Amino acid sequence: MPRGLLVVLGLLAAVGLAAGCAGAGGRTSPLTGLPASAGAPVLAVKIDNSPAGRPWTGVEDADVVYVEPVEGGTTRLLAVFSSRLPASVGPVRSARESDVTVLAAYGRPALAFSGSAPELDATLAGASLVALTPQTAGDAFRRDGDRRAPVNLYADPAALLRAAGDASPVRDLGWRFGAVPAGGEVVRHREVAFGSAVVGLTWDAVRGRFLVEPGGAPAVPATGGDPIGAATVLVQHVTTRPSAIRDAAGAVSPYAVTTGAGEAEVLRDGRSFPARWSRATPTDPTVVLGPDGLPVPFAPGPVWVLLTPG
Repeated sequence: MPRGLLVVLGLLAAVGLAAGCAGAGGRTSPLTGLPASAGAPVLAVKIDNSPAGRPWTGVEDADVVYVEPVEGGTTRLLAVFSSRLPASVGPVRSARESDVTVLAAYGRPALAFSGSAPELDATLAGASLVALTPQTAGDAFRRDGDRRAPVNLYADPAALLRAAGDASPVRDLGWRFGAVPAGGEVVRHREVAFGSAVVGLTWDAVRGRFLVEPGGAPAVPATGGDPIGAATVLVQHVTTRPSAIRDAAGAVSPYAVTTGAGEAEVLRDGRSFPARWSRATPTDPTVVLGPDGLPVPFAPGPVWVLLTPG
């Protein structure tokens, strides 16, 4: 897509629909389309998504959850909190290069992670974020003696934000919230592949959510309660390139390219809507437009973004 068109689309996101931008006044969150406190800071936490790392703690309270490809065809989560803070969140894992670009759209958020490869140190140091690790905010982290490393690190979100100090408040990400549009394809179940990992999504009409199924069954919080679900799922097809990071086995960690443009699918209200996403630069919002060239409205509530390769 020509850069000129990307810039135009970026401007569309910036001016947006009046209802979608209400979060700028602090009454409606631009992350969920729901009422939220004015000026609430943004905290992102890197979460394990391996079978050993589940069930998750605190993810059910996230406004936005990104599912990112990592080495070996597996995935990790980047959970973003602002409207609500759980008492605990985890298991906390290491950062990746993709996190820096994704979070650039949030301004200067706090990012909690267990550590990073040395190759990423300079990128993190130069990024517009507040990095929080056991080395920089030790009092906010704890080890769970009932679990084995590396999936036994948990954090206190309130303590993380106290350590972050000046993390920026929520801002417009380019998403628009509203009533379900006409048309669309009925979807009761969808499976999204990330290489060897598959994320299942099953529509639950009673809860009004697509239930998230990372291991073939609905994800239930470690503390119990309702299965974790999303009011809207954005399946964002992205290209990937090798990063400088390798795991202990030598597998290269992919970098998910979230600037530029690509195909997308919006899942909400038990239906699927085709779309294209575009984002001119890392600090720009992401525009999600339908075939008619208009924004595809998201359903108010938690949003999951699946950064699927291809």
